Amino acid sequence: MIRHISRVKGIGMKVLIAEDDRDSRELLSWLLEKLGYQVVATENGRQAWEVFRRERVRLVISDLLMPDVDGLELCRRIRASNERKYTYIILLTALIGKKDYLEAMEAGADDFVTKPFDPDELKARLRVAERIIALQESTHSDGPLSQFNTA
Repeated sequence: MIRHISRVKGIGMKVLIAEDDRDSRELLSWLLEKLGYQVVATENGRQAWEVFRRERVRLVISDLLMPDVDGLELCRRIRASNERKYTYIILLTALIGKKDYLEAMEAGADDFVTKPFDPDELKARLRVAERIIALQESTHSDGPLSQFNTA
């Protein structure tokens, strides 16, 4: 199931969520909507990839461990897609080992949020994501940051 949610007072930045746990997906969707984001929530990485290919998404929040297409594979696909504009990827994970972190960074993740997530920490990380996206938008599509969109 893919669910589109948009805030009442206008439309903010579109955020794509890939989270197989229904409760986590709903909580994350609610929080992001409350913060003014336009949310597209999916149940797994396969659905998220389909949405990413159809819709203009600049920010992705994905669970690391999911059936079918996991968060690492979703990162790899997004980075290999050669999107002209940078997509910022935050992975949600209960795993905190160095190996997991390095593997995710190699796959193209920009940031991590540990589950269960703290709303204040997530808000801070979303502000960082917005700054990076704004910085990329202020440069030309072939500018210095465009090189980082491929793994």
